[in-house]
Amino acid sequence: MHRKSTAGKLLVGSAALVCLSVCAVAVSTEAEGSVDPAAPAVSVAPVVPAAAGPMRLSSPDGAVTAAEISSFRGYVQGLEPAADNIGNNWAQGHSGEETKAMGVVYELGHDRPVLDRMIGYCDAVLSERNDLAPAPVGHHVLWTGKADPAWPNDVTTKPIGTGGEQGDPVGHLANCARLILQTPALAKAPVTGGDPHKYGATYLDRAKRYVAEADTAVDHHILARLLDVSRGGKQYFAADSPYKGGQPVPWNQQMMFDYAFQNLAVAHELLADSPQRVKRYDQLVQASVDWFFKAVRTYTDAKGHPAYDWAYAPLDGGKEDNDHGSLDAAGLYRAYLSGRYGITAAKLAPLANTFADVMTKGAGHYAGRIDGTDGSGNSAPTTYVRSGWLLTAEFRPDVYHAWLAVDLPGNTTTAVDRFSRALLVKSRRSPRP
Repeated sequence: MHRKSTAGKLLVGSAALVCLSVCAVAVSTEAEGSVDPAAPAVSVAPVVPAAAGPMRLSSPDGAVTAAEISSFRGYVQGLEPAADNIGNNWAQGHSGEETKAMGVVYELGHDRPVLDRMIGYCDAVLSERNDLAPAPVGHHVLWTGKADPAWPNDVTTKPIGTGGEQGDPVGHLANCARLILQTPALAKAPVTGGDPHKYGATYLDRAKRYVAEADTAVDHHILARLLDVSRGGKQYFAADSPYKGGQPVPWNQQMMFDYAFQNLAVAHELLADSPQRVKRYDQLVQASVDWFFKAVRTYTDAKGHPAYDWAYAPLDGGKEDNDHGSLDAAGLYRAYLSGRYGITAAKLAPLANTFADVMTKGAGHYAGRIDGTDGSGNSAPTTYVRSGWLLTAEFRPDVYHAWLAVDLPGNTTTAVDRFSRALLVKSRRSPRP
């Protein structure tokens, strides 16, 4: 397996760390413009708690600006983390999307208050883990017969099941730890918000605790009981799982697990504490993305571009829908940015073509399925570009401005996922310093 590393080594305390900057960019010092309160905001479900806003792009073009980072910072300071994972709050729900967005924006601007807000969210999600949280949030006996280290999304079922949503909380902890470890100047500094949960007084201590607790969830639930990876690392749910027992894990849920494994691999590499875990986690992500690219059917779309056709899950029939397809695209893009799994721009360009050429029926009309047809629910058409698809604009620069005009009308939005990912794609279009 070929892995690309852009690491330069340095020491933090007694731990040898590797500084691996995936997509940090220079932030210009453009003055912050005023926010037009009359500018239309894009609605997003589920509704997030009240916050300052909307967030504003200075421009769709050029380097990410200090004003844009400040706009995001001000918005997320008014948000509060969810009290549990009921309804997937920490996965596709508002707290999950907010945590991921904070990670993206911190990596772009290295704005410490954004990282501190992300740490507050990660403290919250860790404290809500089933084995750590008091009742009624925690201490539920799950389908495994124990109060496993997991985040159930519905405690009214008998037995209480778990699924792909378990990947995201672990991914948040690992991603935050990775970002801290890639900022060695913070290592010995006390965390700005203090240490209310006793997870570690310094940034380095907090990162180490997050990694250890993420490993615990993997070791004692995800790989111990939930997943069967005995088929060359391919992800299947355990035969006795009440959710899709014995079946392949749907692609969007594999991306949740990959989010956890990918960031844990990098975090352990930075800590230089467990080469075995680095190898194991990387192997699992590699098996997942390789399976995806072998499973998709490549065809030439009506505009003469290569496009992809795939289903909701491996070995499944039908057509992937707009909603889950966006999650698929986001996960693959995350793995692409890491440079670790052999994913090239050429491999991801057909995703962009699928949305731009097949699913786009007109400005503000995007098909509910990847073959251009519509249905209901997750297969219903949208009037906006879901943020996973928005990331693929990197590979179709001809549609970038049109997609941003739809998702950020007047250069504003109250959707943290769209704003953060718009900044990311914008940064990737700017000349590297």
